Amino acid sequence: MAIYSVITGTGSYVPPVVMKNEDFIPYEFYDNTGERIDTPTTQIVEKFKEITTIETRRYAAEDQSTSDLALHASEKAIEAAGIDKEELDHIIFAQNFGETHPGGISMEMLPSLASRLKAKLNIQNPFCVAYDIIFGCPGWVQAVIQADYYIKSGDAKKVLVVGADILSRISDPHDRDSMIYADGAGAIVMEARESDSPTGILGHIARSDAAEYVDMLFMGYSYKKEVAEKKELYLKMYGRKLYQYALQNVPVAIKAGLDQVNIHIKDVKKVLIHQANGKMDDAILKRLYRLYDISDTPHDVMPMSISWLGNSSVATVPTLLDLVTRGDMSDHKIKSGDIIILASVGAGMNINSIVYRIP
Repeated sequence: MAIYSVITGTGSYVPPVVMKNEDFIPYEFYDNTGERIDTPTTQIVEKFKEITTIETRRYAAEDQSTSDLALHASEKAIEAAGIDKEELDHIIFAQNFGETHPGGISMEMLPSLASRLKAKLNIQNPFCVAYDIIFGCPGWVQAVIQADYYIKSGDAKKVLVVGADILSRISDPHDRDSMIYADGAGAIVMEARESDSPTGILGHIARSDAAEYVDMLFMGYSYKKEVAEKKELYLKMYGRKLYQYALQNVPVAIKAGLDQVNIHIKDVKKVLIHQANGKMDDAILKRLYRLYDISDTPHDVMPMSISWLGNSSVATVPTLLDLVTRGDMSDHKIKSGDIIILASVGAGMNINSIVYRIP
């Protein structure tokens, strides 16, 4: 008998504010030199949808903070797992911008979001250790990997893994890339399970390419000069370079993770990948299958939520997992014995992938 890490409960929270593409039409967009872009905003928005497939995204309500979103997702995951929250050994909270509040772009990193969440869950157990992980958009997947190490080492039996970010409050409204970003939260409960046959997390892989690509996502001043004078920092990225990096490296990383556990892509039921850009994810999947000399990519292997939820950073993968697990994506079903992949790419630059068999 071996100990495996299994997911016993999932939860997600989709914020209430719907931001449509056409809501950006009144905006003034500038390039990175501070010059206003002359292209009509209607054309900018149409081109944006063509490139990313995003039509709408969700923003947090005015009275919600980042830990509030995480609380909703966590309560759903704990309820689905049917556990006593006091039995949790760890709370690992993946985030990138701390506690954000309406009316500004200030970010509070102290106390940690995991500690804030533990307090909001009213967990009294002092040996439930709560901490944050900052790993770019792949943060939640990396937190799952850490939880797996805890469980397999015998250090933990039950772990709550959460991912939440509010990108709308740290996005430059004068930067076209800001239309990609969204808010959200996702969570799972992981538990130790003894089994004679491999189940749950079968293996995982991660890589960091900081030496060459550390600055592809960064914090910088607004592209509008008058706003930049306030010296407030906003989320920025080199989109084209990021796209190229992902296409080159993500398929290779996912295949390496599958090779570690001797599983072929044909045996994978679903690939749940970070929702960064719809067209980019499609291209990543095609390149992954080409590594196996498969030219016809299955149309139903990759669930996508980006067209209506946007890119909510660490929340995209756990939200996808929750939607599929609960049957909320009618075209995508998973059952016991199915093998799925959880993968992400983002700031750092970091990539990770988990191979998981549904118990």
